[in-house]
Amino acid sequence: MSSDFETYEQDFGTITAEVTNKIGKIPKLSGEEKTQLVLNVDKQLEEVRELLEQMDLEVREIPIQSRAMYNSRLKSYKQEVEKLEKDFKRSRIAYSDEVRNELLGDDAISSESQLIKLREERAHLLDNTERLERSSRRLEAGYQIAVETEQVGQEILANLHTDREKIQRARERLRETDANLGKSSRILTGMLRRIIQNRILVFVLGGIILLTIILAIYLNLRSH
Repeated sequence: MSSDFETYEQDFGTITAEVTNKIGKIPKLSGEEKTQLVLNVDKQLEEVRELLEQMDLEVREIPIQSRAMYNSRLKSYKQEVEKLEKDFKRSRIAYSDEVRNELLGDDAISSESQLIKLREERAHLLDNTERLERSSRRLEAGYQIAVETEQVGQEILANLHTDREKIQRARERLRETDANLGKSSRILTGMLRRIIQNRILVFVLGGIILLTIILAIYLNLRSH
């Protein structure tokens, strides 16, 4: 499972390095070449986001005792992507302003103050968008934690249920053993009672026989 995560990490590192290099080139290009580069970077960022989703799924399948380390690495990757997206948005703002200047020509110079104001408003909107995205990510992270906590709780309840069944079966076996011991005790008591009765009967019979012999000897001697 961790090998899949590391494979995604390698792909992530390769693509983010390419994206970083291309973002730095965007302000230096112009025309169709710049447009194609912007579209290419946007596509690669989408691939990076998909890799993060795959890594997130892999982390959820990792045992809980090893999950913290991978969660920390995944968090740093998400922060790196946030920075790339922010840099990309800034480069696109510069790109949009440059295209507008090319289209307006001399009029662009006279409306420089308006462009500055527009740029500030756009930056403000981007900041608000980033805040909303961060809030959304925090909510998603909280939801994931809640889901994982629920799963752990379900596992604990299942283990407790299994332990309860084992304890109940053990109690039933103890009751059966106690019942068997009670039966054995009654049987042994009855056998002991019969043994005592038999011994008493033997002693009585022996006494009667002894008295009979003595009486026979006495009568025999007296007849003589």
